[in-house]
Amino acid sequence: MPTQHDRKVQLTSGIPQSSATATAFAVLRRHRGTLARATGRIVGLSALAGLLMTAAIFALAWPVFTRMRNQRIWYHHVEDPYLHDHTDLALVALCTLPLFLAFLGTSSAALQTVCSRAVAAETQGPSQADRSPDAGPARLRPVLGVYALRALIVWPLPLLVAASPAAAVFAAVLVRLALTLAPAAAAAGLSPRAALHRSWSLTWTRTGSVRVLALALPLAALTAAAIRLVTQLALPLRPLLRGFLEQATGNFFAAYYAAILAPVIVGILVTAAVTLPLTCTAFAALHEHLPQPRTPPRPAGGTSDSTA
Repeated sequence: MPTQHDRKVQLTSGIPQSSATATAFAVLRRHRGTLARATGRIVGLSALAGLLMTAAIFALAWPVFTRMRNQRIWYHHVEDPYLHDHTDLALVALCTLPLFLAFLGTSSAALQTVCSRAVAAETQGPSQADRSPDAGPARLRPVLGVYALRALIVWPLPLLVAASPAAAVFAAVLVRLALTLAPAAAAAGLSPRAALHRSWSLTWTRTGSVRVLALALPLAALTAAAIRLVTQLALPLRPLLRGFLEQATGNFFAAYYAAILAPVIVGILVTAAVTLPLTCTAFAALHEHLPQPRTPPRPAGGTSDSTA
């Protein structure tokens, strides 16, 4: 099986090498059917699973909504204004946030694996491993490992630098950018730790840092603009959903918070379907085009040269 260095030689030999942007758009054009089907399947399953998870969380938090409803009725009875307390709901949201982050990370890892395989097929030609039906799950595991390790590295940074929130956010963003290429490296066959090291090595160079930043900034701006636009377009769902759920459940507060979440969820799902294939493909193409370290890390599950 060819190593990462051999793949890079194949990429840079023969036909003149195109830019990472040109490669990304070529992949999106030539493999649009495969990427569209994978995106629809992953986003669709994510929407269904997210809906079930949200419904389960609302069911677990139902005593909180019931208490808020009863307090509202009591204050209305004594003719006093009622300002409900968000503390309990904020605690529920904080406790369930890691579940949603893990869920979103799994979906992103699955799509990153598909996009990276499409980039590999474009730059290196289809291999026997790529045609195997077992290639997806086998390559998904290291990508999931990268997402988990990267989260453990990036998310605690604001807690460690609590004395200066601005410095904490800056440090988290900087480290996150340095590890941006790690999922693509894992999808190319590296172990999670080796993929993180590869991304760090590629990014902390003059060429790598400039190209990663030049790619990350417009993609982040596109994602933020898409979420805002779709969320604003989905705002009419709020009164419709609130009225329906209030009649169905008899609980104003459960209907109110569900209606608040609905446009946000729609915005995230639509934005993911539009921007995630572009983002994953672009970073996978950039990983293929950046100069690789002289001593490539050991592939995931691979053996040393002495045992080959």
